Amino acid sequence: MKIESAKLVYFSPTGTTKAVVQSIANGINPSNIELIDITKPIVRDQPLLTSENELLVIAVPVYMGRVPALLLEWLNSIQADNTPTICVVVYGNRVYDDALLELKNIVTKCGCKAIGGAAYIGEHSFSSSETPTAHGRPDKNDLNHAELFGQKIREKLECYSSISQISEIDVPGIDPYRGSSTLWDVDFIAINNECLQCGVCAEICPVGAIDSENSAVINHEMCISCCACIKSCPQKARSIKEGLVKDASKRLNSLYKEPKKPEYFL
Repeated sequence: MKIESAKLVYFSPTGTTKAVVQSIANGINPSNIELIDITKPIVRDQPLLTSENELLVIAVPVYMGRVPALLLEWLNSIQADNTPTICVVVYGNRVYDDALLELKNIVTKCGCKAIGGAAYIGEHSFSSSETPTAHGRPDKNDLNHAELFGQKIREKLECYSSISQISEIDVPGIDPYRGSSTLWDVDFIAINNECLQCGVCAEICPVGAIDSENSAVINHEMCISCCACIKSCPQKARSIKEGLVKDASKRLNSLYKEPKKPEYFL
């Protein structure tokens, strides 16, 4: 079967998941591509509709070894009709545990047919110059791997005349899923005097947790600890303060120095 169009869906507060998805798209190289960035809350107000005649690629970061709880309602609202689907997770060089299996199970219940899956590495949200974890990932090799994966997807689809001939893939993971997707409710962001109240952090926050009039005001119950506001601040005025998140950053830096490799399942 020849895929004429593809929907590429991604949640990417710090840009790592987006970079992977774009490289996969380069490999698939369909005639028409629709990029759907569900990082912004307003985009998640509308359900996704898709059909058997297009390819769906869904990519999410891994939080605590799981699909981010923030996305579950939107993902479960997808309306598909035997849509060939590629599930992708991006993790911070620790483990992706059951996230890929969880994502596959969610979209399958929505009418998708998971014909491929992959796990890629992105710089960890808690990574900093002081305690780097997977710094610079995805790197050139990762993105080349993602483009090759996209080519493999295209080749696989071209081997069949209809989606009914393609078997669903198996991916690693355990069901019931391990761990909890509930995130910490913690005040962990330090703001120094360099802050100009430019509003970049409030604009980029995927959950609207930062006050647009005063960026020092943060709704900690809404915050998902993605650190997008820290990494995007043009003045470098935001950082991780001492405490729970800082301690986690130090552990990650100490325990997960060995670079993990991306993998795909077809």
